Amino acid sequence: MTQAALFIGLSVCMHVVWNLMARQQPKARYVLWWVLIGHLVLLAPWGLYTLFQHTRFTPEFLALAAISATANALYFLGLKKAYDHAPVALVYPLVRSSPLLIALWGLWLFDQQLSMAAWVGIAISVLGLALLADTGRGSANKSALPWAFLAMLCTSVYSLSDKFATAHIDSFAGLLGFVSFGYFAAWLVLTLELKHSTGRWVPAERPPLWVIAVGGLCVGLAYVLVIAAMRSMPAAVVVAFTNAGIVLATLASIFLFKENAHWKMRLAAAATIVGGLVVLRF
Repeated sequence: MTQAALFIGLSVCMHVVWNLMARQQPKARYVLWWVLIGHLVLLAPWGLYTLFQHTRFTPEFLALAAISATANALYFLGLKKAYDHAPVALVYPLVRSSPLLIALWGLWLFDQQLSMAAWVGIAISVLGLALLADTGRGSANKSALPWAFLAMLCTSVYSLSDKFATAHIDSFAGLLGFVSFGYFAAWLVLTLELKHSTGRWVPAERPPLWVIAVGGLCVGLAYVLVIAAMRSMPAAVVVAFTNAGIVLATLASIFLFKENAHWKMRLAAAATIVGGLVVLRF
C-alpha cells in the first residue's frame, strides 16, 4: 500500500505539471498530438523492447492490449473534440468522473466488491467534480458533452483492461511498452482527425520542444504509475485518488494564475473532492 501511495502521489504531480502546461498552449498547436509524439519518441522504444523481451503474448493478453488501445484512441479523440467546443474547466472534470463508472463496471462484470465507505467516498468526489465542471458551463457548447462522456467511458474501459493486463507484465518498463500500444493508436486516430479537419498531416503550429518533451514524459510515466498502483488496489480507488491532481491544479489556477472567475464555487468543489478522498482513504 505504501508503494502504491507513492506511485499515486508521483502520478498526481506529473498530471498537475502536464495540465498547467497544456492549458497555456493555443488550440492551433494541437498539443495532444505533439505530446503523444513526445511519448513515442522518448519512452516507447525502451518500453516496447522490454515488453517484447519479457512478456508472453497469450490470446488473453492480446485481447487486453486491443481493448486498451482502442479505448485510448477513442479517449484522446473524445478529449480533443470536447476541447474544440468547451473549456478545460468543463471538460476535464467530467472526463475525470470515471471512478464511479469503473466501480460499477468492476462490480457488474468482475464481481469486484468495494466497501460502503469506498462507494461513498467515490460518490462524494464525483459530486465535487460535477460542481467543478458546472463552473465552466457558461462558455461551453452543448455539443462538447457527448465527446466528454465518450472520453469518460473510454477511461473506465482502458482502466479496467490495463489493471488485468498487469498480471501478464512483470516490469515497470513492460507496463510502459503496453501503454505505448494505446498511445500509438491514439496518435494515429488524432492524425486522421487532423487530416480530416484541416487537410494537413502535421499541425500548422508546434509547441516549444521542452513542452513536447516534458508533456511526453509526464503523460506516459504518470499513467504507468497509475497502472502499477492498480496491482495492489482496485482500479476505481486508484483513479479516484489521482483526482487530487485536479484539486491542486484548481488551487494553482486561483492563487498562482489569478483566474478568479467562480473562485468560491471552485474552492467549494475542490473541498468536496478532498472530502470524498478523505472518506475513501479512511
